[in-house]
Amino acid sequence: MNYNKTNNIIGWICGLIATIVYVLTVERTTSFWDTGEFIASAYKMQIVHQPGAPLFLMLQNVFSNLAFGNAERIAYWMNIGSAVSSGLTILFLFWTITALARKVIWKPGTELTQAGLIRIMGAGAVGALAYTFSDTFWFSAVESEVYAMSSLCTAVVFWAILKWEAHADEPGADKWLLFIAYIMGLSIGVHLLNLLAIPAIALLVYFRRTKQATSGGAIKALLIGCLVVAVVLWGVIQYLIKFAAYFDLFFVNTLGMGFGSGVVVFALLIVGGTVYGIWYSIQKAKPLLNIIMLSFAFVVFGYSSFAMIMIRAKADPTLNNSDPDNVFSMLSYLNREQYGDEPKLKGPYFDSRPVDISYGSNIYRKGAEKYEVAGRNFDYVYDRETVFPRIHSSREASHQQYYRSYLNLGENEQPTFGDNLRFFFSYQIGHMYGRYFLWNFVGRQNDQQGHGDLSTGNWISGIKFIDQLHVGGQDALPESLKSDPSHNRFYFLPLILGLIGAFWHFKRRQKDAGVVGLLFFFTGLAIVLYLNQNPLQPRERDYAYAGSFYAFTIWIGLGVIGISEWLTKLNGKTAAGIATAIGLLAGPVILAKDGWDDHDRSQKSLARDIAIDYLESCAPNAILFTYGDNDTYPLWYVQEVENVRPDVRVVNLSLLSADWYVRQMTKKVNEAEALPIDIPEEKYVKGVRDVIYYQDAKIPGPVELRNIVALMLSDNPNDKRQVQSEQAENFLPTKSLQLTVDKDAVIRHNVVPTVWQDSIADTIQWTYNRNYVSRAELAIMDILVNNNWERPIYFATTVPSDNFMGLDKYLVSEGFALRLMPINMAPNTSQGLVNADAVYDHVMNNYKWGNIKNSPYIDPESYRMISLMLNNIYAAPAEALIAEGKKEEAKKLLNNALEYMPERIYRIMDAYGYSFIAENLYAVGEIDKANALIERNTNYLEEQLRYYAAIAETKPNLEMQNIQYSMFTLNRFAESAKENGQEELSARITKTFSQYETRFFGGMPSGN
Repeated sequence: MNYNKTNNIIGWICGLIATIVYVLTVERTTSFWDTGEFIASAYKMQIVHQPGAPLFLMLQNVFSNLAFGNAERIAYWMNIGSAVSSGLTILFLFWTITALARKVIWKPGTELTQAGLIRIMGAGAVGALAYTFSDTFWFSAVESEVYAMSSLCTAVVFWAILKWEAHADEPGADKWLLFIAYIMGLSIGVHLLNLLAIPAIALLVYFRRTKQATSGGAIKALLIGCLVVAVVLWGVIQYLIKFAAYFDLFFVNTLGMGFGSGVVVFALLIVGGTVYGIWYSIQKAKPLLNIIMLSFAFVVFGYSSFAMIMIRAKADPTLNNSDPDNVFSMLSYLNREQYGDEPKLKGPYFDSRPVDISYGSNIYRKGAEKYEVAGRNFDYVYDRETVFPRIHSSREASHQQYYRSYLNLGENEQPTFGDNLRFFFSYQIGHMYGRYFLWNFVGRQNDQQGHGDLSTGNWISGIKFIDQLHVGGQDALPESLKSDPSHNRFYFLPLILGLIGAFWHFKRRQKDAGVVGLLFFFTGLAIVLYLNQNPLQPRERDYAYAGSFYAFTIWIGLGVIGISEWLTKLNGKTAAGIATAIGLLAGPVILAKDGWDDHDRSQKSLARDIAIDYLESCAPNAILFTYGDNDTYPLWYVQEVENVRPDVRVVNLSLLSADWYVRQMTKKVNEAEALPIDIPEEKYVKGVRDVIYYQDAKIPGPVELRNIVALMLSDNPNDKRQVQSEQAENFLPTKSLQLTVDKDAVIRHNVVPTVWQDSIADTIQWTYNRNYVSRAELAIMDILVNNNWERPIYFATTVPSDNFMGLDKYLVSEGFALRLMPINMAPNTSQGLVNADAVYDHVMNNYKWGNIKNSPYIDPESYRMISLMLNNIYAAPAEALIAEGKKEEAKKLLNNALEYMPERIYRIMDAYGYSFIAENLYAVGEIDKANALIERNTNYLEEQLRYYAAIAETKPNLEMQNIQYSMFTLNRFAESAKENGQEELSARITKTFSQYETRFFGGMPSGN
């Protein structure tokens, strides 16, 4: 009783400490990436991106009620939901460690000594608190993302299997197995990562149930565990829905019954079969069959949270990703079909060429009365394939270039299987897992995402000799790196503690250590094998491996016991106390000390504020095209939750190529009217005009866009050609396009500033920039044809120019958005056309900056926005204002930049952005401020170059891009200072430039 009481109290204390830490450091509003979508969807019970997280959304909706109607606090309370989930994870981790430690320390039939109690509790506290302050888990704990709740599910099931093990010989002990099955089913509605604990659970069950365990038996148990994962992952999650879909297909298309009738019959068969199986197992006294059938029932019961997806999809909410309102679209949703799939066991090299197509089963869509065939699944057959393909991605030219650079392959050199393995071990395991593991338990250079540059994103330890060997340049570390909040040094101490714990565990309790090791492997390296990630990921992916780091912190905790056993000269209590103190200092304390400043998000709000800025850049009733997660999800959040500018219709170009999204765009949402798309739905449904290819029809001169759209939508066989298939299909006959402009409509709707109205064009003419027209471009073309300038059309500044369709010269910056204007004007700034008056008004009256200057920490996505803001929001408009003779307005705009932009320089790209600010400060007479800005940035660049030079002493294969950018920026500073009479400053910069030009380029020009 004393043990249980102590175990419960200390466990709850650790959980409470973790929760308090997370509440103190939690973000007060939305953050970048998926949280904006999750918060907006949880608030209004909407549908998030595939494959969905319905249970997570429903639970987060409960937390949203704690805001008591205050829209600005809803995101905060959902973030608190993650903090609470994470605190509970620490609680169950503590109980897991103490349960494992107890089996070694407290032998059955003996009395637990005080020394033993201290060792067990010390191990639990050190391990649990180490995970509390680990980088990856802490990051997920302070935002409304699925990974905190997913970690809780993993912690609960692993704790539960240890509870079952402790009571396995007692009547009714198998209730713990049923509890695990239910949590597994529920976890599917959060994230699939929890399923990877099943093999470790299977092995523990085998060890507990088998009197004489053997290696062969353990391998069989492991394989059975993997089979169970496969059954749940494919059998339950996918094939249950697939069978239901084909039942429905038969009942609807063959028997002529209504949609959903086959699903009902299939559900009744599943329920009836499960009930019968349970009854049969009881009647025939088959305990194994009974536990299997009951576990299946509980998994399916937990999985039923996905009913929320179809129920809410039928309600057609504003955010309705994939519109899974019928069983076939639900199947596509669960299969994550919009993201495609990476090859696992066999596939192409990155330079392989498709030579044939292998067709599979039909793809169905819901029609008016029946399911209709929308096409067929297919796979390409390649000229070269390999087993275990790792260098496979040929989707982007940048991927191919990266593979060649990474593997030192010539332009036409074919990769080999050896290159395949080299990439797997060095990049996928080393860079995309090992580096993250060491971030958590050794240290991190900084949080700048790197793809090989030795100055970004590496692990470091804080031990100069080791770091010198690893990345070099430790004697010339720039001040910006030393003072970077994400510059964390743990001196290998948490790693060493964990290795001590693992060594002790395998020595004293090999079977249990093997179970923890399996959990470590399956939630870490097995994910690497399964994901088969291609290079140049848009963000760091360490969150996927949180379960692996969870397993390692179990060994960090057990390291306390290993240390205490080494202190043989001391009495038991003293050794246990000293070991616990050492563990706390080497684990949680050092992790918290260096990790706090870069995990405290309590004072930043840039994701929310920048979303508001995007919307405020738009005129009323605008159409705003966005592209990626970070220029879309935060906008959804501020519109759906805080009701900011609901009149603006946000259109994500990445989704617009899907028929369901085009259909949603034809309906009004909130205060935003439907898009002016007149294409009949049957002309763009899935399988119809998915892609329209270009075939030059040799048409002279530009063709009216209306006629091109009509041709591409025509069902007349005479308007079709054989382009990519044997069948005639719609095609794009020319890339030379034009749109006749109704000048009266342009003036009436204030599309163009009054001073530019003389430049309104009779037609806008452009060259289409792609060899195909997807549904997205087709929809945009139809909008241009039908809008007649009634609604303002914008592209977010972060949209890649390739998505402008060739309309670049007609896009005018009005801040964070580029407005389509039918004008014939030369660019009025070095950055392109800028409506300086509009930007000035937005900056001085509307824009918010998320405390980016004064927040002690801003995340990588936030500081990646700095260059964009310096160039697009400040420098270019100031340049235009100066050219228009509005120097006073330009001065105010530039001083606003100095007031709100951070003085800290985060990246070399930021220094480059400040070069434009400095030039304009000189132009408005702010000489001292320009000099100070140049001085600060020059010092920063000089430190960076000194560091690169030091790295080059031991690492000659440097990434040169940052060096070239630094040199180019220094040159700009020197020229700017000289042109404005600052000879001394210019001479100093030129001296620095010459020094490093000789060092890196041998006196040759560094290039522009």
